[in-house]
Amino acid sequence: MAPALSALLCLGLYGKPSLSALPNPVVTSGGSVTLQCGSRQGFNIFLLTKEGEDKSSWTLAGQRSPDGWTQALFPIGPVTPGHGWRFRCYGFYRHTPRVWSAPSDPLELLVSGLSGKPSLLTPQGPVVTSGQNLTLQCRSDVSYARFVLSKEGQDLPQRPAQRPQEGHSQADFPLGPVGTVHGGRYRCYGGHGLSSEWSAPSEPLELLVAGEEPAGRLRDRPSLSVRPGPSVAPGETVTLLCQSGERTDTFLLSKEGAAHRPLRLRSQDQAGQYQAEFSLSPVTSAHGGTYRCYRSLSTNPYLLSQPSEPLALVVSGLTWYLSVLIGVSVTFVLLLLVLLFLFLRHRGQDRHRKLGAADPGPEDRDPQSSSSPATGAQDQAIYAAVSDTHSEVGLQLDHRAATSEAPQDVTYAQLNHSIVRRGTAAPPSPPSGEPPAEPSEYAALAVR
Repeated sequence: MAPALSALLCLGLYGKPSLSALPNPVVTSGGSVTLQCGSRQGFNIFLLTKEGEDKSSWTLAGQRSPDGWTQALFPIGPVTPGHGWRFRCYGFYRHTPRVWSAPSDPLELLVSGLSGKPSLLTPQGPVVTSGQNLTLQCRSDVSYARFVLSKEGQDLPQRPAQRPQEGHSQADFPLGPVGTVHGGRYRCYGGHGLSSEWSAPSEPLELLVAGEEPAGRLRDRPSLSVRPGPSVAPGETVTLLCQSGERTDTFLLSKEGAAHRPLRLRSQDQAGQYQAEFSLSPVTSAHGGTYRCYRSLSTNPYLLSQPSEPLALVVSGLTWYLSVLIGVSVTFVLLLLVLLFLFLRHRGQDRHRKLGAADPGPEDRDPQSSSSPATGAQDQAIYAAVSDTHSEVGLQLDHRAATSEAPQDVTYAQLNHSIVRRGTAAPPSPPSGEPPAEPSEYAALAVR
């Protein structure tokens, strides 16, 4: 039961307690949350107040822990939109109920899930080096008026949207030089005006800080090697081996310029050598790039060792499907060439047959059509006697013996062209009263 606020109170005599929300101040509409009010000053009573139009308050006895910390847990819910959810808490002692501590810093619950979720990005990538300046960006296609950044176990301040315009809004959250405390999982939300209603949360962003752990247990940087080699062809299987001689719970493999979070594998102890094998199969051109690996301990999974030396993986050559496509194309072209050759050859044979049938041979030609004025009568008779199958040519051969003084006999041939006619004709008889020429012969040749 809360004390009467109308009574005279003495505020600020003691230091202010702390107020936080468990697990975080972002609550889904209709959900519940626990508010924790605590102090090291040993208060045995804590008072929680809700500000706004519907003011209310709650008191709880403090619970003391062995380290001297006292606290009270206030369950709040269901949380619904349309109302302010802004709280403060006080601490006091039971024997002096009107002497309160200074008020805690205000805590506002954010009702989420009422509009589209924004995106949370980091220009530096998911792995940052200790001491490096870091800025997180919350963006949305919705015209939000403000954004809030939330980290698990830690509440962060709100930021107004930069250059809000129709269809676009953004807010930058500079975290300054990165230290070991910045590692963790972050989300952001967008809000309209001064309402306590907020958007659905962005996808979580894991921020990994690479650097020397305070205790020095991550001082040793691992080594990174590749099998079968740093230059491979598409479709092959590549294994990246991360090793360390120091105790390691987890190895992380990061690709330079990649937006996604690094690959994680639990280490295997091989005779005192800790290692993890990252298999990439089948390799594509997208796997090419520069890789580094890190060590991590389970006590702080967001804190990494110094990176290994960079390893460049080169993926060269045609992809297997492109090779198959080229092979099929070449085969198809060769087949077309073979078919074209066969077609032209067959066409040439047909043309040769047609020309042979249309062009008559010597035995079929008409001697009258092939004669020329320069050809003599004897040549015409010889050509007709040989080539015309329907003509008869009479040949009279006179063989006269040479004189005895000649060294050898000479044969004389005389062609009689007057006996060329159609049909069959008898050789001419010698004139009456004359003896036949002694060494003469008459031959009638009929060539059909």
